[in-house]
Amino acid sequence: MKELMDFNFWEMILRTTLAFAALLILARILGKKQLSQLTFFHYITGITFGSIAAEMAGQTDVPFMDALIALVWWAMLTLMLSYISLKSSKFRVIIDDEPSIVIRNGVILDKSLKKARLHMDDVMMMLREQSIFSIQDVHYAVLETNGELSVMKKAAQQEPTKTDVNAPITEPIYMPSEIISDGKLVVKNMRELKLTEEWVMKKLKKKQINSIDEVFYAQIQTDGSLFVDKKSKE
Repeated sequence: MKELMDFNFWEMILRTTLAFAALLILARILGKKQLSQLTFFHYITGITFGSIAAEMAGQTDVPFMDALIALVWWAMLTLMLSYISLKSSKFRVIIDDEPSIVIRNGVILDKSLKKARLHMDDVMMMLREQSIFSIQDVHYAVLETNGELSVMKKAAQQEPTKTDVNAPITEPIYMPSEIISDGKLVVKNMRELKLTEEWVMKKLKKKQINSIDEVFYAQIQTDGSLFVDKKSKE
């Protein structure tokens, strides 16, 4: 009996140590996005990943190699899906969904709330967490893919900076939105903002950029200007 207990003790120590090492290595390979659980997909993946590791460490009736193979294969599946979503915006929407505008120009969008299965009580709670107690103070509110609410206050309610002192109050022309992602036009956003490819190219040429392929990321600003980050030449 004593020998059996000693065997189980050292077996559990060994399994736990190996499971810990495997989990650490695979988590590092998966990267920071996986660890931060930014979206529902990565949240579920993280839970399953930990469950498999727990089975591998604590269940003696589960063959260690079987659990290790399952853990490695799960990590590989996650990496493959992450790579595909990185290259395909359509697949990224399927996996991670996409942000939803729930308040635009101070107006609540009922259809967006219903689609997100969100109550106004939930919206108000998330607004209060950002010290906003009135819908009238909100210019835009976006429900992100991780379930959090991003809010752009109306210009009159925004905290002033040093450059804003004595500056006239003007409402933003655009909501900051991505126009180019990884060398490709984000057609959906351009359509919503009523922008054309010719307009984008005109803005890029002013920055000595002759092709959309040269741009890694471009975002339209509230005043209609364009923030551009070029691709690395390395």
